[in-house]
Amino acid sequence: MTTTKELIIRTHHVERVQTVGGDSLEPTDRQTGRPSHPIMLVKCHKSLPPLLKHTDVPARITENFILSGYRFPNYSLVQCLVSAFRPTNETGNFWTHFLPVFVFGFYFAEPFGWEGAAPANDPFFYPLWTYFIGVFCLLTASSMAHLLNSMSLVVREVCFFVDYGTISAYTVGSSLAYHYYIHPRAGIPELGAGGANDSREHPLAAPEAPGFGVFFETFYIPSSCLVAVICVLACCNTRQRWRTYRYVIRTLVFLLPFLVASTPIFYRLLHASPSSPSYDSSFPAAQFFYRHCFWLVASAVFNISKVPERLSPGRFDIWGHSHQWFHVCTFLSILDELHMINGELRAILLRLAPGGTPTAPPHLPGPTMASTYGVMLLLQASIASIIAWFSWCAKVVYEPQAGQAGKEVLAKRHLKCH
Repeated sequence: MTTTKELIIRTHHVERVQTVGGDSLEPTDRQTGRPSHPIMLVKCHKSLPPLLKHTDVPARITENFILSGYRFPNYSLVQCLVSAFRPTNETGNFWTHFLPVFVFGFYFAEPFGWEGAAPANDPFFYPLWTYFIGVFCLLTASSMAHLLNSMSLVVREVCFFVDYGTISAYTVGSSLAYHYYIHPRAGIPELGAGGANDSREHPLAAPEAPGFGVFFETFYIPSSCLVAVICVLACCNTRQRWRTYRYVIRTLVFLLPFLVASTPIFYRLLHASPSSPSYDSSFPAAQFFYRHCFWLVASAVFNISKVPERLSPGRFDIWGHSHQWFHVCTFLSILDELHMINGELRAILLRLAPGGTPTAPPHLPGPTMASTYGVMLLLQASIASIIAWFSWCAKVVYEPQAGQAGKEVLAKRHLKCH
């Protein structure tokens, strides 16, 4: 009978203890001490479903040369979150972009503590904050996409649509930082009637190539935004079309934004820097840019080649497969990019006076709420509309298949819980 403390039910082979709160200890076989099979199934169902092989999940979910460790897309939100601590073929993908959020935040905060720096909410730092927004959204969306994509086929599609969108937003955030901190005239204070762009009145203003000033002041940011939108459209399409070459397309489609965003850097590598203490120094932070490019190339190689799992299918299903290395190289490229931007910020903020004492930060013409946060907001709205369209298409295509796919997996597994 039931008491206020516990309910004991004994059968020939099973002993079960149930407390008042309803929690029960796992049933055990009296002779072997192992959990009885029916209750094991119930417990497994309530915690995390078993991991599956590539033959047990829809082809839509499988990755090349990854043979096991799959989560079937029927997880609850809680199960997805718990799976971050369970070895699956997505666990490494999650942590290699989630942990870098904190590393990036640590280095991002450095300029605000420099001597002579403006307050963090000063317009001078608006481009830096928009860059932070781009990187933060990229790392967070990527890690969450890999963690939550097992909820359903439709959710999986939406997760990666958002992932592609944040990558494009990041490239525009980089462009805004380049525009205001790496542009050949970045950091030149306003000067009399000639204004901020009157290079004749400032000894540090470098001559610009014919047409470069017009492109940079008028078309640089709009071109970056346009290319970002094109990239989102192309990458989202690879989830519904062009799937045979999807990794190549997704990698190469971001080469164009890199080239467009890096225009001021390419120019600075060939011309003197007005914001450096020495006019003869072309680009003090060039070493970081070269490393930034190296890590981008390395990430592209991993993403396209599918090495090392291509060389030994099944061995790198959980740890060490190419997408994890792709994430690591991508973050290292972002980190070097941040060091490059911080280097230019230091050159602007700590421009040396004749006596060797840091001067007060010059007024940086240009950064406004509209030209920084406004640009990012407009871009994000455009990307959101694209994601909404492709998500609706995915819902139409995949939602009717979800029930049938679940039945097929159950049939293949014979209702067996491991």
